[in-house]
Amino acid sequence: MKRLLLSVCFLIFISANVKAQTPHIIKGRTIDTTSTTLLAGTSIAVLNAKDSTLVKFTRAAENGAFEINGIKNGKYILLVSYPKYADFVDHFTLDSTTQVKDFGKVNLTGMAKILADVIVKGNRNAIKIKGDTTEFDPKAFNIEPNSKVEDLIKQFPGIQVDKDGKITAQGKAVQKVLVDGEEFFGDDPTLVTKNLRADMVESVQLYDKASDQASFTGIDDGEKTKTLNVKLKEDKKNGYFGKAQGGYGTDDYYNGQFMFNKFWGKKKFSAYGILGNNGTVGLGWDDRDKYGGSGNMTMTDDGGMYFSNSGSDDFDSYDGQYNGQGIPVARTGGLHFDSKWNKDKESLNTNYKIGSIRVKGDRNTISQNNLSSGVINNVSDQYNDNDMFRQKLDATYEVKLDSTLTLKVNVDGTLKNSNTFNDYTTSSKDGRDSLLNTTKRTLINKVDEQMFNANALLSKRFQKKGRTLSLNLNQAITKSNSDGYLNSENSFYETTGRRDSLINQYKVNDITNNAFKSNLAYTEPLTKTMTVIVNYGLSLMNGKSDRKSFNKSANGNYDILDREFSNDYELDQVINQGGAIFNYKKGKTVINFGSKFSGVNFKQTDLYNNKTYDRKFVNYMPQASYQYRFSQQKSFRISYNGNTNQPSLDQVQPIRVNTDPLNISLGNPDLRPSFRSNFNANYNSYKVLTNQSIWLSGSYSFTANPIVSDVITDASTGRSSYKSVNINDRMAKSFSVYAQSSRKINVIDLNAGLNLSTNGNSSYNYINNELNNTKNYSYNLGIDLNKYVEKKYSFYINSGPTYNVSRASIGNFGNSDGWGWNGYASGNVQLPGKFSLSTDAQYEFRGKTQTFNETFERLLWNTSLTKKFLKSDNLKLMLTVNDILNQNVGFDRTAYNGNITQSSYTTIMRYFMFSVIWDFNKMGGGLKTSK
Repeated sequence: MKRLLLSVCFLIFISANVKAQTPHIIKGRTIDTTSTTLLAGTSIAVLNAKDSTLVKFTRAAENGAFEINGIKNGKYILLVSYPKYADFVDHFTLDSTTQVKDFGKVNLTGMAKILADVIVKGNRNAIKIKGDTTEFDPKAFNIEPNSKVEDLIKQFPGIQVDKDGKITAQGKAVQKVLVDGEEFFGDDPTLVTKNLRADMVESVQLYDKASDQASFTGIDDGEKTKTLNVKLKEDKKNGYFGKAQGGYGTDDYYNGQFMFNKFWGKKKFSAYGILGNNGTVGLGWDDRDKYGGSGNMTMTDDGGMYFSNSGSDDFDSYDGQYNGQGIPVARTGGLHFDSKWNKDKESLNTNYKIGSIRVKGDRNTISQNNLSSGVINNVSDQYNDNDMFRQKLDATYEVKLDSTLTLKVNVDGTLKNSNTFNDYTTSSKDGRDSLLNTTKRTLINKVDEQMFNANALLSKRFQKKGRTLSLNLNQAITKSNSDGYLNSENSFYETTGRRDSLINQYKVNDITNNAFKSNLAYTEPLTKTMTVIVNYGLSLMNGKSDRKSFNKSANGNYDILDREFSNDYELDQVINQGGAIFNYKKGKTVINFGSKFSGVNFKQTDLYNNKTYDRKFVNYMPQASYQYRFSQQKSFRISYNGNTNQPSLDQVQPIRVNTDPLNISLGNPDLRPSFRSNFNANYNSYKVLTNQSIWLSGSYSFTANPIVSDVITDASTGRSSYKSVNINDRMAKSFSVYAQSSRKINVIDLNAGLNLSTNGNSSYNYINNELNNTKNYSYNLGIDLNKYVEKKYSFYINSGPTYNVSRASIGNFGNSDGWGWNGYASGNVQLPGKFSLSTDAQYEFRGKTQTFNETFERLLWNTSLTKKFLKSDNLKLMLTVNDILNQNVGFDRTAYNGNITQSSYTTIMRYFMFSVIWDFNKMGGGLKTSK
């Protein structure tokens, strides 16, 4: 009896198990939605829902029917495809409850009549990853009539566009936007994204652009620029289009914009103009080009030095940047032309820009200077009135001399005039609230600058595949002449009583630079998979910095030279550079490794003190990278770069700068180079059918023998002096990690993303001969949600918390940890009667810290109501409200080397504006949108 019972149980178990493991059947019939025609030969694929791998495949019979057998339990995707029809995608699950999955009629819609509610848009191959390039297909996204490229790229996974049009891709700022691989007005990406029509775009590519020479040889030289390339449709390259906009609002705010583009064949002509005082400056003043400044020294990549305008001297020229501080008045315009001819053997790309910007505003700053003996609290009120006028002309000519020889020449010239006026009132107190000093200071300066750059690249390909020879030559000349006045009334409250100091000086600065650089590179294939590139470069540089300060004499003239704050300095350099880089490429793997070396000979002459400094350095720049491409949609890359950093000239030459009498800088001729090692890694993955993307990146760097500041502060007066020194037994470190994942939630047709980022650094400085270690960390979490419903509404939301940590080893006063929250949202709703409502809001919260016992919170909310006219909806009347809640209070908070600073400043606040916008377009293909 017991055996019989066991046998029955065993048979029941086997029967149940067999039933559970019985393979499933899926079936259905494919039909044209419009004509109800049966579609024979339709492609039927069953994919694994987890990784989109193919499980089973068949084709529909003559009557459109299909059946697939032998499918096990699990989650799957049904993909049905037929030429000239939209793909059908459905997610389904097979389990023991259902043996046959019948899809019934599978309705396919012809491409000419695609309905948004029939297909899943995300099933298009929206993203392709080709090596280092990510390519987006606009057909997989929504394109509204008259929308711009900016509206399109806002929908791309991994890309964010802020309210000012600045683009961030995979956690890094996009610096260039090209059109068909060519420069389009050069230094202002928004001239492309805000003006080119989205329906003209065939594809958009995202990549790190290499230098011309590296692009030719195919081997990385370490120079990278995050770039978007907008490729146009062939039928959109003939005709004209543009936009005209004018608006006027309360408080006399106004804005005017005009953009005209004419494309014909292989020629493009564009013109634009911008006028306004509402913050839409439209200026991408890229004046900080190589060798393009005045005042201080900056390092070149081979270890040389040149004078630039990137320093902190208050007598530097105004660079024309507007970052939301102050009230701007901008007037700018430009012309662009490019063409190809002679069977594409010759091409020309040229731009001309002219414009001015003036910014006025107030700024209040409170700061805490942390010493081992206590703290010094500073308060500063500043008024500034700065303006700049600039003209820039550039041209690029490229010619294919024969099938193997190419010459590319770039030339640009800039004329710039700037005027600055800064008025300061400052005071300092110690930790016991005792007054240490007060200062009233005025700086007036005028600067005239001329810049010229010429670059030529001659490239030769030999008959043997992979063998190349290229020669790059560069000549740069800059001149800067400035003059201005420093007036300062300083009072120091010492234990012996009050001591007053007056400064009334006229300053004249004359700076010139002349630099010639060359690089000869030869590539040779050693095997089918291994290539080597060897290079040699010679650079000759000379510069002169003549800075004079004059005190006023009894007769009222500024004719008494103050030698303490004057100098005449000359610098001559000879740089020899050589190196070898090996490149291995086989299948899905690319490996790059090697190093460059340079010998730098400096001759520095201090003409005032009749001293000469002869210095020689050997720099080395190792590099290595590994890249693996798993598939068309997945890749991984890790790289290492090392480089020697020479001290800058203002750090080594004996210059005393007194434009801020409370902070005097000193030179240190004994400074030595530092060496920085950089590690970078990134991983990209995109799943086509699930529309899921993952972007991971990280970097870590450490600097040996770092150059740090040595600050001596007189605690009794609050006066400080600064110089740079090396630290032998410490390393400065920094890191960053960025992770983003996004996917489409098909049930509610919503794109969702999650991004995590953290970055930090550990730096050193001396404070009154004590070594201070400052550690700063930032942690950020963000959630992205966006949805686009054609002709109805769209929205985008990004929000998340932040936590910032700042720790100083000297005392506890330098610690400043605090929570924060950042949020941004934008939306658009299509209303009846051709009305639409758009809105965007930016939220910022900064919590209390050990140093600042007040929180900061603001919500910047803007909205606009638009009425469309004409058949093509290309005429609009728009009412805009800027900063509805009137909360745009300028604010920033920073911590560095034990010093903590918080500032508030003038900004553009609430106003109403009425605008008229006309989009005109007569291009090949008309006004139809692409789906």
